[in-house]
Amino acid sequence: MGRYLSLLKQIFIIFELPSFSKNLRKELVKSKKYYFWDLGIRNAVIDQFLPLDSRPDTGALWENFLAVERMKKHEYLKIQKSYYFWRTYEKAEIDWIEIEGTGLSAFEFKWKDKKIRTSKAFREAYKKEVSLVSRENYLEFIF
Repeated sequence: MGRYLSLLKQIFIIFELPSFSKNLRKELVKSKKYYFWDLGIRNAVIDQFLPLDSRPDTGALWENFLAVERMKKHEYLKIQKSYYFWRTYEKAEIDWIEIEGTGLSAFEFKWKDKKIRTSKAFREAYKKEVSLVSRENYLEFIF
């Protein structure tokens, strides 16, 4: 599996998002998430072309879309940031973390929910609030 992932990264089909961790005892360190650069290829690979309101993977599709568009935005603006996700062994997760210099920003992507359930562990460890990115405010996030 690792060889396939490596090949897909080398030919710019997917990119990997490493996990963010400062507390090695409670947080996953070696975990990675993978996103497709082209959502059409993603849809073809999983053979899923239904309308959004009929899809079982809408949340994952939304997350992939926001990740790619955010990275494009920063590339176009020549802003250098590092990108991560955060997850604990207890399955608490933050979808998107950006680090620029010493500043850390955290985001949760929600397609349907308008309520964010920020992990208490994250707030305590990093003293940061998590911003919600939803259908109502996503344009601010990607433009």
